[in-house]
Formats: sequence, structure tokens, C-alpha cells
Amino acid sequence: MEFLSQMWSLLGLLTILQNVLPTQLLSLLHSLWQSLQDSLTPYSYFDVPEFLGSAAVEPNALYSYVQLYLHRSLLLSSPPPPRLTLSLPRSVAVSGAGGHDAAAVPTAPPSVSLSPNHSVADAFNGHRAVWTHHADTLQDSLEERRSFSLRLPKRHAAEVLPAYLAHLAAAADHLERSSRARRLHTNAASPRGAASWSSVPFCHPSTFDTLALDPDLKARLLADLTAFADGREFYRRTGRPWKRGYLLHGPPGSGKSSLIAAMANHLRYDVFDLELTRVVTNADLRALLIQTTNRSLIVIEDIDCSLHLTGDRGLATKRCNKRRRLLATASDDSSDSDDDGGERGSAENHRGKVTLSGLLNFTDGLWSCCGEERIIVFTTNHVDGIDPALLRPGRMDVHVRLGACGAHAVRELVERYVGVHDHEMLDAAASCIRDGTEMTPAEVGEVLLRNRDDPDAAVTELAVELKARQSAADELKWEDSAVELSDESPTKKGRKGLGWEAKVRILGRLRGLTKSESGRRGV
Repeated sequence: MEFLSQMWSLLGLLTILQNVLPTQLLSLLHSLWQSLQDSLTPYSYFDVPEFLGSAAVEPNALYSYVQLYLHRSLLLSSPPPPRLTLSLPRSVAVSGAGGHDAAAVPTAPPSVSLSPNHSVADAFNGHRAVWTHHADTLQDSLEERRSFSLRLPKRHAAEVLPAYLAHLAAAADHLERSSRARRLHTNAASPRGAASWSSVPFCHPSTFDTLALDPDLKARLLADLTAFADGREFYRRTGRPWKRGYLLHGPPGSGKSSLIAAMANHLRYDVFDLELTRVVTNADLRALLIQTTNRSLIVIEDIDCSLHLTGDRGLATKRCNKRRRLLATASDDSSDSDDDGGERGSAENHRGKVTLSGLLNFTDGLWSCCGEERIIVFTTNHVDGIDPALLRPGRMDVHVRLGACGAHAVRELVERYVGVHDHEMLDAAASCIRDGTEMTPAEVGEVLLRNRDDPDAAVTELAVELKARQSAADELKWEDSAVELSDESPTKKGRKGLGWEAKVRILGRLRGLTKSESGRRGV
């Protein structure tokens, strides 16, 4: 009782002093007390406010990094902190509450964050770091001022803090990249000349695991993409813009669009599908480039068909030749004026349109460096139709030829579509492909898709189709050789596909071939 009485007396004295002493003196005493505490404590404290400055307007990027990092740490920690805050975005909750059955339950996991005024410990290089989440309600307001405080051992704080913050930023960056929602953008046709993008969620299911590619080609692509995504320091050290160009060329149905989607899913990049026919001028093209974000794939499909990109180069050549002729010989003034007028008219026709030089500046000019971690992908069915200036390294660094399915790709597609790994007709189909018969992945997939409920029929129809194409190709070669030997002109009759009777005969030959091969193997 005596101790409690003394404590009450001390508290009363402090209350009286607080009311009697000037505010400046109280602030000085408080600062001295804080300094005494800081000198005696073995820890250093670092505050990370949510907003910068007294106006609380500019967000603090480090605060977001700490949130993401602690989100991952809290999920992996065992045991978890005593109190956590769970949240679910309203959009996810509404979309999952459309019905009353079990399928209507939202499948997205809730967000996990540290509750206000609670702490969580973390370990880094043998040192213990403690994060505390503060949320203080402002006086006479419903707003909260949130911040994190980091506690580190004072003796090692100067050594540990830079490396720890770099580790935290890298982990938060990886988490943000792997979890953020990605979008597919396209440029809208704007008659007023205001170039802009519109977007939808990007949900393409294609991945490198689902692509039927040659294993060596797939490994090279994955290695190149991974090296690009991890090459921040390399590109800065060498003074190169952090971008890379890909050219995907091959016949229709060879998988160019699926490969682009797989690249975007592998890198977790947004996709900007640029439609050049909707771009009016080079200035609009430049404005669209500035609006693209970092970590994006800029796709220009069918580059050889999108625009006539050799007109400006032809016009420049014509002008140079004209100047040479004027310097070499004298000509009639009237004819010169007519030629000048023709060239001026041609120049006016080309002015205000996207030109080859504008596209070159888009891919490899100064404006292309306004951003980081971008990949520009061009596709074409005919690589010979592209201007050589676009094909050089720095604009199209990696050339990828996508063609007909190889034997490995066909087996991979058959196993993925119908679950067949070994089949006698599959061996016959692979034999046809090795002999030079061609089918694109889209054609193989369509045959298998039609018979996805009957694996035996799917593999059989695929083998028959390949054998029919092989027979048709052999017949055409025989007709061509016969025409050459007889010196007769080729007939006007077009090549026709084999009928069902021929395909039945082919099927019988295939089955006889596979049985005879099995007998020779001793099966």
C-alpha cells in the first residue's frame, strides 16, 4: 500500500508539472528522455511511413515493398504471428457469390497482412529483424496514418541495412510480378488523332509446357528469355537499352500466336498488340510507344502485310537520283518543274503516314529507350517480304522459324490431346513425317480434336491423313517427272486430294506395314 501511495503521488506530481511547466520545456525534457532511451537500447529503429512529406500525398514505394515482402514472409512463417488481418477484394467476393452451391465459393486466396500495432520477426544473414505495423488515428479525424518500423541490432545496423533492403526489394518485385493481374492491350482507331490503348484481362492458357516445339528450340528460347529478364545489371553495364526483338516466321497454323502467349505467361508481362493499320502518323506511333509500360511484350503481327514500308525508301532513292541528274547535266526548266511537282505530290501522299523510318525509330531509335524490360515481337508468314533494315540485330535479335510438326511434336500433341503414348499407327505417322510429309500443329490439333473421345480413331485418322499427303506428293512428283520426260506441257487439271477409297487402301497398307515391322522385331 505504501508503494502504491508513492506511485500515485509521483503521478500527481507529473500531472501538476505538465500543467505548470511551459510547452517548450516539456518538449525539451521529452527529447532528452528519448535520447537517453536511444543511447541505452541495443537496437536501431527505422520508420517506413505510407506517405512521404507532411501533406501525405506522395506514396512511399518502400512501404508497398514491405507490405509485399511481409505478405510472403507471413505465409511462410511457422508459427504465424498471433494476429493477422485477412481481406478479400470486393470484385472477387461478388463474382464468387453468384449462386448458393459449393462452386460459387470464391477460389482466390485472401490477402494476409500484419495487424496494426503487432510485430513479426525475420532473419537475414544471421541477424534478427523485427517489423512492427503502426496505425495511428489522427486527432479529430477518421483517417489513419500507417507506417512500418524496422528494428535491427545497433552494432550491425549500418552493415546489414543496405543488403537487407536490397533483398526485400528483390523479393517484393518477384512477388508483385508473379501475382499481379496482366492485361492484353490494343490500340484503338482514333479519327481525331489521339493515339491510345484499350485493354482486357489477359487469360491465354498457352505455356511452354503446352507448346509442341523441338526440345532444343524450346530450351534455347527459355534460356534467352530468362537471361533477358534477369539482365538488368548487364544492360546497364554495357550501355544497351533493356529491350529485345524477336521475329517469328512460318506458315499459318505453325504456332506463332501460341508462342507469344507462352512468352508472356513465362515472363508475366503485359501484351500490347499493335495494329499498324490503325496508326495514322509516325507521331501517333511514337505516342503509343511512350504509353506502353515496363515488362511488356509489344506484338506486331503480319508485319509484311500491315503496311507498305518500302515507299518512303523508294521516294528517297528517287530524290537522290534526281539531284544527281541535275548536278550532272542541264535540263529544261519546265521539265524540271514538272518533275519537282510530281515529287512534291508524291511526298505529300507519303507525309502523314507511318513509314519505314518511323517504324525503325519505334524499334531501335531514341524513343524506344523510354522504358525498360520490353520485348518487341514481329510475326510474318513470308520473311522475304520484310525490309532488310528491320531484320538486323538490335531490331530483330532472335529469328525463330516455326514450321511443320516434327515427329517429336506429333507424339507430344497426341499424348496431350488423347492420352496415347504408344500406338502402331502413331509409329506409321512418325515415319511419314520423317519421310518429309508436313502438317502444321494447327492441322494436327484439329484432327485430334475431332476424335478426342476416341483415341484409337484419332491416331488412325492422323496416320491416314499423313499417308494421303505423302501419296499425293509422290504422285505429283511422278507426274512432273513424266511431263519433263515427254516434253509435254502440264495439264490444267488441278491437283485433287485422295478419295475415301484411296484412304482405305492406304489404311490397309499402313496396318500391313506396322504388322510386318512388328513381326520382324519379334513382337
